[in-house]
Amino acid sequence: MLASTLGNLKSYKHRSVKDEMRENLMRRLREGTPVFPGILGYDDSVVPQIVNAILSRHNMILLGLRGQAKSRILRGLVDFLDESIPVIAGCEIHDNPFAPICRACRELVAAMADKTPIVWRGRDERFVEKLATPDVTIADMIGDIDPIKAAKGGHAIGSEMSIHYGLLPRANRGIFAINELPDLAGKIQVGLFNIMQEGDVQIKGYPMRLPLDVVLVFSANPEDYTARGKIVTPLKDRIGSEIKTHYPVNLDLAVTITAQEAWTSRGDAKLTVPSYIQQVVEAIAFKARADQRVDKRSGVSQRLPISCLENVVSNAERRAIISGDLEIVPRVADVYAAIPAITGKIELEYEGELKGAETIARDLIRQSVQMVFRRYFPATDFKETIEWFEAGGNVKFSDEDSSRTVMAAMEVVPGLMERAKALGGGVAAAEFILEGLHAIDKVGRTEERGYSAIERKASADMYRDYTKDINRYKKPLN
Repeated sequence: MLASTLGNLKSYKHRSVKDEMRENLMRRLREGTPVFPGILGYDDSVVPQIVNAILSRHNMILLGLRGQAKSRILRGLVDFLDESIPVIAGCEIHDNPFAPICRACRELVAAMADKTPIVWRGRDERFVEKLATPDVTIADMIGDIDPIKAAKGGHAIGSEMSIHYGLLPRANRGIFAINELPDLAGKIQVGLFNIMQEGDVQIKGYPMRLPLDVVLVFSANPEDYTARGKIVTPLKDRIGSEIKTHYPVNLDLAVTITAQEAWTSRGDAKLTVPSYIQQVVEAIAFKARADQRVDKRSGVSQRLPISCLENVVSNAERRAIISGDLEIVPRVADVYAAIPAITGKIELEYEGELKGAETIARDLIRQSVQMVFRRYFPATDFKETIEWFEAGGNVKFSDEDSSRTVMAAMEVVPGLMERAKALGGGVAAAEFILEGLHAIDKVGRTEERGYSAIERKASADMYRDYTKDINRYKKPLN
């Protein structure tokens, strides 16, 4: 049974929060337990740096573009805290019973000694998170004078007993996380620096000593952190470790992350998401991050493929409900139907703005299909299929047509269903091949005709005119 008074706590070993996290982390490392379960792709880069920071008892900052799991990592630090710790009952800043720092608790311990009431505080209660915004005040972060509290208690306005504590003191003996640190006003950052370095703070001109036991962790966008220089130098100098996060380094890892995070389970319905569709969805983010029309400073969040895959599955689910298909199988057409999940996740440069977000999204999907298509068919000959289209054949269907309808249309295309067997067969595989041939300019596609022979006449005429002009200029002058 947990102790309820100070007298029953004599055997309790008190540690600072940083020592507590350090010891719990060391035990986890010895046991071989995953340090950050559910965080993928950082085992050889980010995680070792965080481990070193905790072992060094550092405050730390995570630098990275949006959608790189910075907030999740900060929240995961809670797992390195003890399951519960004793605090003085009723204390606003959760004082240590053996070394209280607020005046009210010091007086309580002096008066009640071993009978001082104790409560236990869980690890989740010891994590305080704040999104930094320009309107955050020193009162929000540190505290303010409370006239009502002073009047009710009969205290002087400048007394420590008249203070209403802010978020940082209330995180005492825990972890205080600030997201997007550069957005915090300079004077607030100076207040944080004073607390970190000296334990001193001034509230409305009244100095007070507040040696908090707290781990400070921050997140920031590297563009804000370095280019704009919005973190005051004294605070930056006292952040022990600066750790840079990153996007997934390869397509297969990114697919695994998206599959873990996306909501694709649709009750009792039978759902099969082909691997090539998952890869196409993931490749959209990879292509967007490399595209000159997309703002690199903003980044392309990992939330893009997560939201896109959810929309892809939903469109396939809608089709199955309407058409009566017994199985939900997403197709390439469903990726195009998920464009609303893409356009809101990319910030465009001037050239991209001129073309429009939807046009850019369609182009990214086509590039992604081409990338994945070449992975599966690096040198496969589709001559028979292409010649059928060039002879006048065409295939047209919509994303709402049932699998039976689409299959009947595709079975007439020579060699198509045979090639689809390499992908597991079925309608989705055949449509992916057609879209892949379109992406590499072997087959055309229009809204009116569907998949058909590619229109090359205009291009050939343009080339002839261009060649004629070049030859004309090559003629010697008379």
